[in-house]
Amino acid sequence: MTGTNGNPIDTTGPTDHTGVIVVGSGPTGLLLAGDLATAGIPVTVLEKRPRKISNLSRAFALHARSLEQLDARGLADELEATGRPLDRLRLFGRLSIDLTALPSRFNHVLVLPQYEVEKALARRAVEAGAGFRYDTEMTGLVQDADGVTVGTRGPDGRTESLRAAYVVGADGMRSAVRGAIGLPFPGKSVIRSVVLADVQLAEQPDELLTVSAVGDAFAFLAPFGDGYYRVIGWHRGHDVPDTEPLDLAEVKEITRLALGRDYGMHDARWMSRFHSDERQAPAYRVGRVFLAGDAAHVHTPAGGQGMNTGLQDAANLSWKLVSVLAGHADPALLDTYQSERHPVGKAVLRSSGGLVRLAMAKRPWTRAARAGLTGLVSHVGPARRKATAQVTGIGYRYPAPRGTHPLTGTRVPDVRLADGSRLYEALRDGRFVLITPAHEPAHEPFSPELPPHPDRLTTAHWASTRRTTLLVRPDGYAAWASDTAPDPGALRSALTAHLGPAPARQLH
Repeated sequence: MTGTNGNPIDTTGPTDHTGVIVVGSGPTGLLLAGDLATAGIPVTVLEKRPRKISNLSRAFALHARSLEQLDARGLADELEATGRPLDRLRLFGRLSIDLTALPSRFNHVLVLPQYEVEKALARRAVEAGAGFRYDTEMTGLVQDADGVTVGTRGPDGRTESLRAAYVVGADGMRSAVRGAIGLPFPGKSVIRSVVLADVQLAEQPDELLTVSAVGDAFAFLAPFGDGYYRVIGWHRGHDVPDTEPLDLAEVKEITRLALGRDYGMHDARWMSRFHSDERQAPAYRVGRVFLAGDAAHVHTPAGGQGMNTGLQDAANLSWKLVSVLAGHADPALLDTYQSERHPVGKAVLRSSGGLVRLAMAKRPWTRAARAGLTGLVSHVGPARRKATAQVTGIGYRYPAPRGTHPLTGTRVPDVRLADGSRLYEALRDGRFVLITPAHEPAHEPFSPELPPHPDRLTTAHWASTRRTTLLVRPDGYAAWASDTAPDPGALRSALTAHLGPAPARQLH
């Protein structure tokens, strides 16, 4: 078999076998690999870059839903200590979103360079036993009914074939995995000739994140925390190829036009141009191969939703792969990755693209639309709450079968439990969590009528007087609920449906 780069792949005798191969070690791939390894699933990460964390971050914001997912992995508090919280997210002009009323433990956006997130996720994955192969390029793949064979080329040019049950492409916008499975990446460039620079400033900005669009210019400033600032700028009248040389004078001019001053920029350590695309793969799964993060969707940086959306992809897919590979769920569970995450990716493309178009508004009617949206979000409660929930990620819900409880598919907040702990602390074992009313048995130990799942289920009581019985998925979304005390048969059916049958030796 020949790989995507014309290199042969030996499918007769792969030299290594693993449960999952993850291609790409950005935040999406690292979270996924850490989840799999923590659950005992063999996982190998292929990364064509050298073994180091790059400081050339484009992402600078962790939103509430991502922080909740990181909290469920024991990482949020250390990142909170490293980053700087911002309780109001400014989008453009006078349009900003107040986050203080957000129904989350993390009622803010955390300003933190992407490489800090990568460092924490990489450490977790390594400690859990994930294997990493740096300076290693995927040269192609072929899948069959039983698995996937991946061709690789290492740092010395040596080729090798690896075998896995599943492959996840988290390898960015130019994904080799997406190309290998023949998926298109339809879309278009929204903004071209965007300038990037990492600079020092002689004057400290008044705000933690500085962003504005004036006339034909847009600029954004964010701190790295090491004395340098990332500058992102664009000017409508200067549309040149990404390869056109860039100097600091151009960066300063765009910043002055958009922000009124350049803050005394000096000592640029890095400068570049790029173009911002809106693209989405039509499918996130082809057979045994999945796409996640920028390999599945890319969009404008407006609202800081890129890295966050990828982290949510990984959190959704990881527990499903674990359930299937451990033999607890039918492989059809993996189809829900597409049905749950593809609509979210589409919504993020729509919202972030809309924000950019309004920020760059030139015609009178688009400027009027921008003014109308600013007034609506600023003064109308439902519109403000909807915008806040969408940008922060806490407002998305997943499709649920007709007739199920209204909570099914919704994000479950970080509720207090009767033993004094929080739900997202209980989720750190990667298990489902069953929460029952405080004055009723939590079914632990289980009666003979109920299947025990000691390795798949944590049981707890509400700290409040709530009467709902709620089964929470490992990713923090409601799997099943009942407002009345369910009979043992109904509860057993629900647990079996979501957790799989109990081991035969534990049934009485």
